Amino acid sequence: MKPTILIVDGHSIIFQWVELAIQHAQKGMLARETLSKILRNFQDNTDWHIVLVFDGKGTTASEASEKNGIQVFYSKFGQTADSVIERLVAKYAGTYDVTVATDDGLERTTVESFGGSTMSSRHLREAIQAADRGLEERLEKLRRR
Repeated sequence: MKPTILIVDGHSIIFQWVELAIQHAQKGMLARETLSKILRNFQDNTDWHIVLVFDGKGTTASEASEKNGIQVFYSKFGQTADSVIERLVAKYAGTYDVTVATDDGLERTTVESFGGSTMSSRHLREAIQAADRGLEERLEKLRRR
């Protein structure tokens, strides 16, 4: 079985989840940090390795990751998050089971043509909620012992 990677199109998700869209309208960095925290918890509760990609503004692409945390990429100025996502899928789809979370229809088609899978923002939310419920059930079983 191949290791699993979930690449998240950050702004696509932020603008589809109402609470994050509201945060983004007030302060974009806060919405990005909230999404990052949600995804870090999701990674901790599942077998997914999470990669979060945002459109950037700097002159070079950048990556930040924490020990045992998610990887976060920012595209460079003039480059889109989509192009970073496409390069990652093209590079890793043969070695890993790669899924991209986005509501961008063209991006979904491109990812699938490279051999990756896709999920919508709604499906991502449902997967996160299911993982949270699973964790609560495991904790409840431990409490009963």
